[in-house]
Amino acid sequence: MLDFISHDPRFSALVIGHAKLEKLWTGCRWAEGPAYFPAGRYLVWSDIPNNRMMRFDETDGSVSTFRQPSNNSNGNTTDREGRLVTCEHLTRRVTRTEHDGSITVLADQWEGRPLNSPNDVVVKSDGSIWFTDPSYGIESDYEGEAAEAEQDGCFVYRIDPRSGAIDIVIRDRVRPNGLAFSPDEQLLYVVDTGASHVPDLPVTIEAYPVGSDGRALGTPHRFATCPEGFFDGLRVDMTGNIWTSAGINVFCYGPDGAHLGTIPVGEIVANVCFGGPKRNRLYICGQTSLYAIYLKVRGAV
Repeated sequence: MLDFISHDPRFSALVIGHAKLEKLWTGCRWAEGPAYFPAGRYLVWSDIPNNRMMRFDETDGSVSTFRQPSNNSNGNTTDREGRLVTCEHLTRRVTRTEHDGSITVLADQWEGRPLNSPNDVVVKSDGSIWFTDPSYGIESDYEGEAAEAEQDGCFVYRIDPRSGAIDIVIRDRVRPNGLAFSPDEQLLYVVDTGASHVPDLPVTIEAYPVGSDGRALGTPHRFATCPEGFFDGLRVDMTGNIWTSAGINVFCYGPDGAHLGTIPVGEIVANVCFGGPKRNRLYICGQTSLYAIYLKVRGAV
């Protein structure tokens, strides 16, 4: 299997021709939510059905259990102080792990009713935390606990960095999933996997313009449509290219929406993130395994 498939000449400036896709570890039921910690040179990711979080040590290649039980954690990221921010399906909340190891609940309800099951999360440069809240974690006992939804829909929320207030910023998606800001934070990319519930609905990445206040979002435009399978998690590099899970592959899109290239993985891909001392190593969570590949481009911070 080829390690890269180029669809656009621009892709050659992003990849290393002789770099190989490495399988670093296998043994998950559904790997998700990779987050890299540069100070310790390690990666944390979720194994949702196994109710645990795993840790890959980049210095020696070892893998260990980071947290178990993990409340069926899904998406993870780091905030601007290097703290872990986690979406938990079982407890239907977003938490932050403090420097002393204690856990702070950032969001678990909207207007007095429990959230659905927070899925993916990003932190903006102003410290605000943005997360998606589809219903996947309450639809069965496999990735959480079966329960009735108590919200009127599946929304995207923003947590204010100063007051902690929670606001809905996107209401027009069926099942909002992965999300990422462009490097200049002028766009918020949001995956909609509503095709899991609405037959023939396209699986898309929508691009929302961010208002001058840094919080209001404008009318989105269709950025990309997945030709087969599902988009899920995505991240952006320093030059604005989008690297996203796409069925059993990783797709790279240019800022103009052109499909630049493909990294075939061979099993369903859930999410990606950039890591390594130079942030030029793309970590990939396949369904059962953790992969990585070195690129010419660095991930956006």
